[in-house]
Amino acid sequence: MLERLNEALEHIESRLDQRIEVTELARIAVTSEYHFRRMFSALAGLPLSEYIRRRRLTVAGAEVLAEERTLLEIAVRYGYGSGEAFARAFRAMHGVGPGEARRTGAALSSQPRLSFRLVVEGSSSMRYRIVEKEQFRVVGRKIRVPLVHEGMNPAIADFIRGIDQDTLRRVGALSDQEPRGIVGVSDNLDPSRAEGTELDYYHGVVTGAAPPQDDGQDQDADLDSLTVPAGAWAVFESSGPFPQALQHMWRDVFTQWFPSTPYRSRPGPEILRTRLTPDAARADAELWIPVERVLVPLES
Repeated sequence: MLERLNEALEHIESRLDQRIEVTELARIAVTSEYHFRRMFSALAGLPLSEYIRRRRLTVAGAEVLAEERTLLEIAVRYGYGSGEAFARAFRAMHGVGPGEARRTGAALSSQPRLSFRLVVEGSSSMRYRIVEKEQFRVVGRKIRVPLVHEGMNPAIADFIRGIDQDTLRRVGALSDQEPRGIVGVSDNLDPSRAEGTELDYYHGVVTGAAPPQDDGQDQDADLDSLTVPAGAWAVFESSGPFPQALQHMWRDVFTQWFPSTPYRSRPGPEILRTRLTPDAARADAELWIPVERVLVPLES
């Protein structure tokens, strides 16, 4: 898998001055566009679109200093519709405009070429299982929040604190299947998964019960509901400091587990079941990721 990802990186490098189609990168990596974006973000630490932008501006910076093309020619070559748009992007990355950089020979920033490799540490094992589930619903309370990569997400913490005990009791009573009890569900994430982009967060339960009906008789009509189609799920278990261990588990799933297994992620919500110690310093957790098995073609 990593070999194919590196082939996709080579494809990017050979086409920095051309249109780069994510569908073609996914084809080279023998995966879906959805999974390729998520895999790249987890491995590289930045969104695919941002990496391509930085690489283009790195190469464009070298051409600005070389003085072999006009600034407008360089702008058009790397996909900018005007010299002004190129100058804004150039300054945002390099801290200086292209004209000034050419006149003064200013030092410019650089985005190095990436190359992925698998590091086998062997210090811990990842406990997981594959579960097939029929269609189900997530029922609870929902909010739109920014994505936070490290540490506690304050928007989610404030949201949970604002849910009254009667609502939690009503929601908890609807739990009738795995993962049982109150869970956190992340859905409708931005494909880039960049810090600060938004997602739908549900604080609720997984249930097969009918969705709440706003007919004046259903006491749960004030709850939010998300229908999740049938499919396979990879379930990962983790124990450790909260919330770092949970965030590291998500990272390890995409940087270690997916590259070494015949599975890829598929569109759908991510479900986290967390049980905190009394002091909230540590947690036992289950992370549910929607997956599908990949049929890798035989090498010729």
